[in-house]
Amino acid sequence: MTPFRTGRLATAALILVGLVLPVPAASAANSLSMLGADVSTAQRALDLGARYTDAAGVARDPLDILKGAGVNYVRLRVWNNPRSGYNNKAKVLQYARTVKAKGLKLLVDFHYSDTWADPDTQTKPAAWASHSTGRLQTDVYDYTYDVCSGLKAQGTTPDSVQIGNEINVGMLWNDGKVVNNDFTNLGLLLKAGYNATKACNGGTQVIVHTADADSDAHARWFYDGIRAQGVPWDITGLSYYCYWHGTMANMAGVVSDVRSRYGKPVVLAETAYPYTTANDDSTPNVISAAQPCAGYPATPAGQAANFTAVQDTARAAGAIGVFYWEPTWYAVNGNGWDPADITGSGNGWENQAVFDHSGRFNPQVRWRA
Repeated sequence: MTPFRTGRLATAALILVGLVLPVPAASAANSLSMLGADVSTAQRALDLGARYTDAAGVARDPLDILKGAGVNYVRLRVWNNPRSGYNNKAKVLQYARTVKAKGLKLLVDFHYSDTWADPDTQTKPAAWASHSTGRLQTDVYDYTYDVCSGLKAQGTTPDSVQIGNEINVGMLWNDGKVVNNDFTNLGLLLKAGYNATKACNGGTQVIVHTADADSDAHARWFYDGIRAQGVPWDITGLSYYCYWHGTMANMAGVVSDVRSRYGKPVVLAETAYPYTTANDDSTPNVISAAQPCAGYPATPAGQAANFTAVQDTARAAGAIGVFYWEPTWYAVNGNGWDPADITGSGNGWENQAVFDHSGRFNPQVRWRA
């Protein structure tokens, strides 16, 4: 995810490819074991003195508040060498100690970039910019192993990792970009990341993550492509934002299809919804409509209802987890979206946090197994 979405994802809600299917009937045996929150901006917010309070207005650690609302898994992105100095290896290792000390599981999201990686942008780290595909395989292996080993050495071994972030058409462009349906280079890079993870810790689950919850056609094209290259992975990860990816019934069809087609558990690695149309800083909100998706107004109750429906729909379709993207990222001066200008840039996501403009938690939001 990036706070500014363009290209195919921005029009996905208007142009949906693939069959819209009814939501499968819920199974009593089905449950969500990965109840997640991506809190990658929380560390910077806390360093700046941000205040988080529970529904009663009592100041508490945001992880404790989220855990009390049902969270059992934290997702942290890692950038190679961001100019901001946040979300790099050192910061991830530091915050991982807090995460694990609170009894939460850890998902590390490798972007393999110095900045945001998403379906429209997959820029190599500056240090790798001139490297060929062969060298990039070594880069991916060594970097993945280094971060994982650093976490393991301090007793915070990641429970899962993502090899790439929303890699709909590849990563580490242009070498790892899928062009003319050729998945060869991407396959080599994904294998390098998978092998490094397993060499570090065999029990760490590897997720391959796309934003392809919009259609079976997109998901099958990608995952068929990497499967044909012999890429191993443990969990299929999808992003789902109803205002970009269409109806929940459509999402359910994709989740059910990829689960049966590839024989692997499925997680929604990202989702979110606004609680207000108000803007709390100088940067326009990414989503500002009063009702971005039918039936769910941009209110605290609407936000909670949407998140509940996403979880219930994913669960019924056979998913094992749902992660809310950046629930702690309310507007804090100096915690901007741009790692090249984190102090001077604003936040276009604050109206989709589950903490309001004063840092108070929306008590209606719950993670539900």
